[in-house]
Amino acid sequence: MDRLKRRLLLIVLAIVTALAAGTAGFTLIEGWNPFDAFYMTLTTITTVGYREVHDLSTAGRVFNSFLIAFGVTTLFFAIGAMVQTVIEMELGEFFGKRRMKRMIDKLEKHYIVCGYGRVGRAAARELQQTGVPMVVVDRNPERIERALRAGLLAVAGDSTRDQTLEDAGVRRAKGLVAALATDSDNLFLILSAKTLNPGLMVAARVSEEDAEDKLRRAGADTIFAPYTNAGHQLALALVRPHVVQFLDVATGNIGLDVNLEQVRVSERSELVSKSLKQIQVRRDLGVIVLAIRKARGEMIFNPPAEAVLDGGDYLVVMGEHENLRKLEAVLTGVRT
Repeated sequence: MDRLKRRLLLIVLAIVTALAAGTAGFTLIEGWNPFDAFYMTLTTITTVGYREVHDLSTAGRVFNSFLIAFGVTTLFFAIGAMVQTVIEMELGEFFGKRRMKRMIDKLEKHYIVCGYGRVGRAAARELQQTGVPMVVVDRNPERIERALRAGLLAVAGDSTRDQTLEDAGVRRAKGLVAALATDSDNLFLILSAKTLNPGLMVAARVSEEDAEDKLRRAGADTIFAPYTNAGHQLALALVRPHVVQFLDVATGNIGLDVNLEQVRVSERSELVSKSLKQIQVRRDLGVIVLAIRKARGEMIFNPPAEAVLDGGDYLVVMGEHENLRKLEAVLTGVRT
């Protein structure tokens, strides 16, 4: 875009320079008034072919000869540059879309963020920080441009249409964020996405409390109410400020390298059938185990040291990013 602006600026400057030089030349050499001089310059460089405004002297004809060579060349150059710019824009957009489509077609187990408003941008930013593959879908061209500037893959279109979801690779996707403007749009989106990919995990935003049950019945796995959650956080900040501070630390919102993470215990891990006391993740890795989500669905909060890990369990842990990666490597390692 900056290159296009510079090119258009140069074209305008070249044309203005030619007009200004011709106007000044006829005014000084022939003594014409500025309007007559400008009109004569305009008809000359555009090769219109009208008669001369006034009879030219020998000096005026010599100047006009140079003006024809310089002005006409400048105008043709400007026209050619504008045509080239339009062609480059069209070809660039065409090949850019093809390249992006190829990149999206290669994605597997990726995430789709439908709606790139305030909620969608926050979700996309969090997914981008975790390093997972993702695609943004929005019908607003300005939002698509914003997503592209953020380094994201994006598809312009209506998220509630099956073809748009197909273009985003919904059949190969792992999860979808429904962050459209209205609950009805999110409901229709979830129905379409679940029809195309029944195993898709869906997290949806909801504005009205009455719509929560409908979204769940449509197939949403998780529902978030931004306004309700914001009100809860505001009240909590007043009555339990230290709890809010802890949550900020845990979610990494105050600049510390501390995160909450879920880590799966591989069935082939050497830690299967061992207790938390035996593996000593807090002592050896500096990671705190907040909960264990057992493979059968049971959630154990603040698990005791005697809690035994099984293949398929998930540990909900908190710690520094590097330590969390070490724990993940240990839990997914192969038995020796």
